[in-house]
Amino acid sequence: MEWIIVGIVCLSLGATGSYLFVSRSTNTKVQQANSAVDEARDKAERIKDDALRDAETAKKTALVEAREEILQLKQKSDSEDKRRKQELQTMENRIMQREESLDRRNDALDRKEHQLSSLQGQLDKRKNEVDSLYQRQMSELERISALTREGAHRELLDKVRADSVREEAQILRESEQRVRVQADKTAREIVSTAIQRCASDQASEITVASVHIPSDDLKGRIIGREGRNIRTFEQVTGVSLVIDDTPETVVLSSFDPVRRETARVALENLIADGRIHPARIEELYRKAEGLVNERIQEAGEQAAFDCNIHDLHPEIIRVLGRLRYRTSFGQNVLKHSIQVASLCAVMASELGLDEAPAKRAGLLHDIGKAIDHDVEGPHAVIGADLCRRYGERPEIVHAVEAHHADIEPNTVLDVLVQAADAISAARPGARRESAEAYIKRLEKLEAISNAHEGVERTYAMQAGRELHVMVKPERISDAAATVLAHDIARQIESEMQYPGQVRVVVIRESRAVDIAK
Repeated sequence: MEWIIVGIVCLSLGATGSYLFVSRSTNTKVQQANSAVDEARDKAERIKDDALRDAETAKKTALVEAREEILQLKQKSDSEDKRRKQELQTMENRIMQREESLDRRNDALDRKEHQLSSLQGQLDKRKNEVDSLYQRQMSELERISALTREGAHRELLDKVRADSVREEAQILRESEQRVRVQADKTAREIVSTAIQRCASDQASEITVASVHIPSDDLKGRIIGREGRNIRTFEQVTGVSLVIDDTPETVVLSSFDPVRRETARVALENLIADGRIHPARIEELYRKAEGLVNERIQEAGEQAAFDCNIHDLHPEIIRVLGRLRYRTSFGQNVLKHSIQVASLCAVMASELGLDEAPAKRAGLLHDIGKAIDHDVEGPHAVIGADLCRRYGERPEIVHAVEAHHADIEPNTVLDVLVQAADAISAARPGARRESAEAYIKRLEKLEAISNAHEGVERTYAMQAGRELHVMVKPERISDAAATVLAHDIARQIESEMQYPGQVRVVVIRESRAVDIAK
């Protein structure tokens, strides 16, 4: 029991001691805290005072800068106002000078007007005197000649009319003779001009063939040592072989399509064989020549079979097959001929005519193009001579020769072949001409015509093969219409490139309209 009491007493003493210790520590900390607060308050007061001084200083600095800026703006504004006043003064001076100039000009015009009025009065007086003198002279002439004015006028007109008729007849005879002398020369010039205009584009399309080679190393082998292989190839084939920097490609160039195709086949066989030397070149060219001739024969026979024509001469079939390798403005001539034959047959059937001769003439109309590189002259005339030589009927020969108006068409069959040829060749997409180029060509035709004085409107017809020009009748006479058609045609020849011909038709129409009420 005692030890419990002792424990309680010890615990009480410990608690009392702890309390006293904590109280003393707390008082010390409170004093320290109060001291720190006082120091912080003093420091805040100092910071506040410093901030107020800095703010006052910044305020004064800002006021000084604002006053300086306001002064500068005022000086700038004064300078701008002074400059504008000077400009206004200058403008006022110019306006005053212009007004003075106008006043002087008005005074001069008034003086001239007064002078003109005086001159007009004098001219009127002189005119009256001249009229009076003329009347007296006419009366005196009528009295002397015993003729009235109307009678003398009729007699003079009769004499002038008789003289003019004789002169007109003489002029017509001289013009006809001159035209006959110049007709052949003019026709040749027109044809040569057309060939020159179209030669470059056509040559770039039909005289070149490309051959692919597996690698550029073969180009050296094709050329051969000191160029002997390429020389032999060109001598044997008659075709130019162009070897340039184009990768894996060589180009064959020749105006003869069959010869160019034969050379192409021979070169491809040489490349596939790999043995390229002069003897092998000659051997493979002979084989290629036989192969191409077989293809030509098959193409001619197939074309005749497709058109249901079975009695053609073998030589005509062979020449017809050569058209397989002939193109015109990118259009294959053999396919074009088959199409023309079909069109002729359809149109002949619609007209109630015999289809067989129409189809035959259509198939053979361009056969001259197969040999036009070997024979001089227009392809229509060459084809007609060929058909005549191998026993074609006269109406077929005439249709072939007349399809480009080398001779005058005088039968329905001639006109059918002309129409079918125009339809097949001129339709958009048949030949190598994009839709954009086709539209631009039509627009160019109309623009050339519309640029002439007196033209009211223009229509490009028949896929650009015909141009209808409507003119204003009060400004263009019948004689001027003929001259206008000639001028438009010559301008089209000189400024444009086009397939075939362009027919210019100038239409002059006068109408008188009234209403019966």
